[in-house]
Amino acid sequence: MATQESNERASGTGRRALLGAAVLGAGGAVLGLPGTASAAGRGHGGGKGLKGLPVPTIIGHRGASGYRPEHTLGSYQLALDMGADIVEAGDLVPTKDGHLVCRHEPEIGGTTDVADHPEFAGRKRTKVLDGVPTTGWFTEDFTLAELKTLRATERIPANRPHNTLYDGRWEIPTFEEVLRWQDEQTRKRGKQVWIYPELKHPTYFRGLGLPTEERLARLLRKHGKDGKHAPVVIQSFEPTSIRRMSALVGNPLAVLLSGATSRPWDFVAGGDPRTTADLITPAGLKEIASYAQGIGPTLDLIIPRDAAGRLTAPTTLVRDAHRAGLILHPYTLRNENPFLPAEFRRGTDADGYGDVFGAYRAYFATGIDGIFTDQPDTGLLAREDFVNN
Repeated sequence: MATQESNERASGTGRRALLGAAVLGAGGAVLGLPGTASAAGRGHGGGKGLKGLPVPTIIGHRGASGYRPEHTLGSYQLALDMGADIVEAGDLVPTKDGHLVCRHEPEIGGTTDVADHPEFAGRKRTKVLDGVPTTGWFTEDFTLAELKTLRATERIPANRPHNTLYDGRWEIPTFEEVLRWQDEQTRKRGKQVWIYPELKHPTYFRGLGLPTEERLARLLRKHGKDGKHAPVVIQSFEPTSIRRMSALVGNPLAVLLSGATSRPWDFVAGGDPRTTADLITPAGLKEIASYAQGIGPTLDLIIPRDAAGRLTAPTTLVRDAHRAGLILHPYTLRNENPFLPAEFRRGTDADGYGDVFGAYRAYFATGIDGIFTDQPDTGLLAREDFVNN
């Protein structure tokens, strides 16, 4: 890995090759665009071909959530307008009557104005969500009609007070509305719009009799977006959920990976003793590649941080995943100081912007295929800097 990285850093050609490289092993026919993806991909050593999407791919995390309340059509639209290559449109959770809606978590007290609705005061309760007692209001206790009376609010107002300007502007979107928005934007722009939904807590919801994989598969089939050339990439932190999706649809699939010592909740529930550290071994990655096309690791699995919060040496995960034929879309890079490695924080404002361009350079240099970001415009500028220098 060190040799590969030093060669890429020393060669401007190597960096430029990243821009046209391949991403997800599906869908060149979707875009119908002539491209240099396959040729450039050979220089990158990464995943399989998806013509038309540049690498490193910039993925709008929950839309443009650095500027708008997350998982709203306003956030998705801004990410697309900024030029994001893919929009993470949808952390999918079900309603009481079986609709899939887009919220960061099933608990919506922190992302909506539900607490201001006295008619729903009695719905507040404490539940155990993936082993963690959680108090609030939960989507599975509301019908879609009831959820539509609520409005979205900024999830982290202490870090992003400017986003509170938009509190109350947008309702909670259903995933079916997102699919229609995707089609509408594709027609308007004359090129395919890609989305990257996530199945949230599928084991939890299956236990409630609200299995989300089958609901998602039905929606994708209904809208003709269930094949290997479909512009919808599906992700989940639960490997068994992604394996289940691989039997239901042909879409590109990605397994999300948290900290090395963590265990996916489906493993905990099923008695599987493995941790994320086991999944990112060559053997673990080979197993993932048997049913998925990519992984979404936390950035600390790519470059760990020391006790002071500074970046250390990169791991071998990029090299090992590429050898297994997997692409890597790590998460999440944000502009604000608290979220950046210590050496890239700047100034005295705790929530001011740091040297995020320096952080992008460090992560791009590892050979990752893309990155989730709350500020897609910054990510696009960072990619431009990287491939041209």
